[in-house]
Amino acid sequence: MQSVVDILTQPRTIAALVLCATVLGVVYRRFTRHSLPLPPGPPCDSWIFGHNLPKSFAYRTFEEWAKTYGPVFALRQGVTTVIVINRQQPAIEIMEHEGSALVDRPVSISAGETLSGGMRTLLTPAGERFKKMRKALHAHLAPKIVQSYIPILTHSAKEHILDLIDKPDLHLDHAKRYAASVVMALAYGKTSVKHDDPDLAAINRCLHRLGLAVRPGAWKVDVFPFLRYVPGYLDELKEGHKEELNLFRRSLAHVKGQMERNEPASDSFAKYLLERQSELGLSDDEIAYLAGSLFGAGTDTSASAISIAVLAATRYPAAAKRVQNELDRVVGRSRPPTHRDVCEELNELRAFVLETFRWRPVSAGGFAHKATRDILWNGYVIPKGATVIGNHWAIGRDPALFPDPETFDPQRWLRTDGTIREDLKSFQFGFGRRVCPGQHLALASVLLNTALILWTFTLREDPKHPIDELAFNESANTHPLPFKVIFEPRAVPTREAIKEMMEDYEHL
Repeated sequence: MQSVVDILTQPRTIAALVLCATVLGVVYRRFTRHSLPLPPGPPCDSWIFGHNLPKSFAYRTFEEWAKTYGPVFALRQGVTTVIVINRQQPAIEIMEHEGSALVDRPVSISAGETLSGGMRTLLTPAGERFKKMRKALHAHLAPKIVQSYIPILTHSAKEHILDLIDKPDLHLDHAKRYAASVVMALAYGKTSVKHDDPDLAAINRCLHRLGLAVRPGAWKVDVFPFLRYVPGYLDELKEGHKEELNLFRRSLAHVKGQMERNEPASDSFAKYLLERQSELGLSDDEIAYLAGSLFGAGTDTSASAISIAVLAATRYPAAAKRVQNELDRVVGRSRPPTHRDVCEELNELRAFVLETFRWRPVSAGGFAHKATRDILWNGYVIPKGATVIGNHWAIGRDPALFPDPETFDPQRWLRTDGTIREDLKSFQFGFGRRVCPGQHLALASVLLNTALILWTFTLREDPKHPIDELAFNESANTHPLPFKVIFEPRAVPTREAIKEMMEDYEHL
């Protein structure tokens, strides 16, 4: 006798299930239709499957569709309505003002349940468990707490500059090592991460795998859940889950062992979670994943944002020069800028960083939210259960706010008196109640490293290796593909002199 799995995985059975599920869904939608229409959108590619989402750089295609169908348009994936928001004002009105209805995440069988074992905070559905996890993260990533991490940021930033002096061709790897060093120190109290550290390689593999899995339409199982029963279909994600769970377990076990042996242990997020595990009501693996969630909060976004700042400074030297002039005027040339300097009125620096967030947003396509009730907007309905996506790429190209959007122009963020404009918004770290909890840490990292890099070096493009400004990978958190930069020391006679100056940097 055939097993249920054998029957379910036969081609005819799969086709019949797809057809039945889709017909039932379409009929249900037709008879429960709201009196208001959905936002307009392109015609479906298939009556059964709905729209075929672009396999590459969907956020760029969505920007083009917005020019035809409007700032907010609707798509269909199977029986699920997908709403894509592409302009700033609708993003504020829907994602921010209606944020209480968009705290939830869509069910994610691929990235959420399979790759993350249902334990990754980024993809955890709204509810009490999510609140506990979020509260614990906020306890370690709130603005006042981040100030206590400045010595860690400063030490890692110094090492980043020294790395750039020694091996400038590896600048992308240096940015990743910097970000990982900060997060490993905060998460586990690990004081140093070397380039050949196996944990660093594992972290980068895990983040890359997650970034590919959460892209819209990446896995059909999120549209047609019965595909999870197809033998071998999810094996790649299951293997990825084993690797990252072992990494998180191993890192947590090291801290737990120190505590059990009463050994001196640096304060860390893992230590904090272990001390409060009963209060949080989380299992050992949930604690391991929660500690590991700092990688997503700080590592991937910070490394990419720093590399994008290097890309922008190389391609737009006039914009970089304005920041350098400001640093020379406020800080001088006798010492490098510190976090304290960055917190002062360095508006040219802040405008430069804000423009990098707009010009090449790290989470270019945004992360999906789920509407928990009907949302009415501008004569349309965003129905309960719909997937809602804020397209960062297109929002940052809103023609009403950002004319000539492909030009990197930090001056667009400044008033005539040189202060930062408050009418322009940056959504680099997400929307509403799902905004990235590591935003304050990431912003501090990007500002400090950008200031140090531009204070130390003049960045030049190698004419033998022209830079493609659109050459990025296809992860949900995008990274520039490798590009060549010439790092020239500024007004310092030798690289050794920079090294000597940086040795005392942490004590400034």
